[in-house]
Amino acid sequence: MADLPLVLLHAYPLDARMWNAVRVPLSARTRVITPDQRGMGRSPFPDGSAAGGEPSLDDAARDVVALLDRLELDRVVLGGCSMGGYLTMAVLRAAPERVGGLVLVDTKAGADTDEARANRLSVAERAETEGVAGWLADAMLPNLLSEHTREQQPEVEALVRELIDSQQPSGIAWAQRAMAARPDSTATLRAADVPALVLVGEHDGLAPPDAARAMADVLPDARLETIPDAGHLTPLEAPDAVAATITDWYPAG
Repeated sequence: MADLPLVLLHAYPLDARMWNAVRVPLSARTRVITPDQRGMGRSPFPDGSAAGGEPSLDDAARDVVALLDRLELDRVVLGGCSMGGYLTMAVLRAAPERVGGLVLVDTKAGADTDEARANRLSVAERAETEGVAGWLADAMLPNLLSEHTREQQPEVEALVRELIDSQQPSGIAWAQRAMAARPDSTATLRAADVPALVLVGEHDGLAPPDAARAMADVLPDARLETIPDAGHLTPLEAPDAVAATITDWYPAG
């Protein structure tokens, strides 16, 4: 694993820019790749539209595998935050031979409850009819960032708002429907016989420390680390701590 590149998949409803603050310190240790997921940031849908078939993270997982093929990377350390963690688990189901290590950040293995699924579908419909500017950030920011971050780092809140407002409504809708349809990944993690790092913000209310601990408990070779004062977006709220924790976990080359 020591010589493998690190691929980091971003959270919903953001894009790869969420990793900017950790890219430089992590790049001192290994090659770091941070793609935009389909329909988010600068990545279009593969067919140029959101049409065609029911949204599924399995399709997004194929995007990741295709990226690895284009970059001629046989195996990588694969990680993700929030939705990026769900996608990481989907890649692990689709192509476990391509994954030499895992970094799971502020995410969880369980599928949505009926209530959460209904809420996702409602957000998808609203994004398609109204766009996303303003209301989506207003609705999500209190859950994405800890109170400490919002009080002490207003620039982080402003950046997250900017990232949310810049997303394509079609990408937001697709992502919500794909996440709503995702399966429970507990068995997938239990079978993942590779080194794993599980990171969670101390005050993450969306994928709380108990959910992180549950993943670490089923993974065969996992380290669990909690980031103090952070919420659901630790790479933005505490980038130095996140980068240092990943670097410390990575085996020496």
